[in-house]
Amino acid sequence: MNQNSIQVATLAGGCFWCIETVMNRLDGVSEVLSGYIGGKISNPTYKEVCSGLTGHAEAVQITFDSDIISYDTLLKVFFSMHDPTTLNRQGADIGTQYRSAIFYHSEDQKQKAYEMIQSLENDGVFNKIVTEISPSSVFYIAEDYHQDYYNQNRLQNSYCTAVIDPKVNKLRQSYAHLLRKN
Repeated sequence: MNQNSIQVATLAGGCFWCIETVMNRLDGVSEVLSGYIGGKISNPTYKEVCSGLTGHAEAVQITFDSDIISYDTLLKVFFSMHDPTTLNRQGADIGTQYRSAIFYHSEDQKQKAYEMIQSLENDGVFNKIVTEISPSSVFYIAEDYHQDYYNQNRLQNSYCTAVIDPKVNKLRQSYAHLLRKN
């Protein structure tokens, strides 16, 4: 593994359980952490973030090998797994904590995010994307029970079967070539 090819991406697309589940299945992704970013208090709790008063977004921080999967590919998968046209909302999840956002870690990531949005709009994939593009700030890792949530709770949580299962199925159908081989 080339240490220069290890990068970090931070993405918010509604409930972090959904984006974490999808990104964890991609080849070249070595770690996905659920957490909070973009708010105004330090060390927020899930309860505080859910109140909508902290300004944080539920997000995932993805460590990936750009020699295996590019940042552009991560963005393409990200945009196909949530609705980037609804402001502060994903399905029944409503509030600024569920906003669509890209927190870039470099000028290159910033540029690629803007280019991806422009391309998706120009190609008619989406009409008007409202995804926030902001510099990365402190990422607070969510409580332990949020990590790998889908795999730990799939069988006993209806949210997993109703909301996350369709995203996993879409990932398998649309991006089988990107999936980890295990």
